[in-house]
Amino acid sequence: MNDKEKIDAYIRKHDKWTAQLEKLRKVLQTSELIEEVKWGVPSYTLDNKILISIAGFKNHCAVWFHQGVFLKDSVSALVNAQEGTTKGMRQLRIGPGDKVDEKLLRSYVIETIANHRAGRKIAPNKKSLNISSELASALKQDKKLNTAFRSLTPGKQREYADHIASAKQAAARLSRIEKAAPLILQGVGLHDKYKNC
Repeated sequence: MNDKEKIDAYIRKHDKWTAQLEKLRKVLQTSELIEEVKWGVPSYTLDNKILISIAGFKNHCAVWFHQGVFLKDSVSALVNAQEGTTKGMRQLRIGPGDKVDEKLLRSYVIETIANHRAGRKIAPNKKSLNISSELASALKQDKKLNTAFRSLTPGKQREYADHIASAKQAAARLSRIEKAAPLILQGVGLHDKYKNC
């Protein structure tokens, strides 16, 4: 299935928001942004950077502006969906019965593109990798496991390291290592089975 077909299916799946998602998509398609599927949702990119995404949720649908913190939001329409967690991303929410303000959305899209071209962005914080003594020992003892672990992406390495380290007792950490080892050897992330890409 190509990206267009995936997006069509995504919008159909969110039947509560189909009309709004279609309207959002139509506005975004009139811009120079490239429509793709990223993280399982319709996304709009420029220079291989995700600038905007749209998504349907239980109580609203939304437009995500990945560097929305730089948008001039004179009408206070944008919210930080995860206050204290996200620094740059802002969301324009559309609730039941709300109409899509195409003019406002178009202005945000134009400003988003201009900000991107000007290089305005918040770089993500690099998270450190904290490996428990039990995991360090297992990696030292098993060269195949060590090689497989080191070939995982930094995010997947962190998922495993954090999951193992979060166990309060050493026996639980060892049990988690035992369960994680086959997945690590397969090159699979801890949470891959939950990703809907």
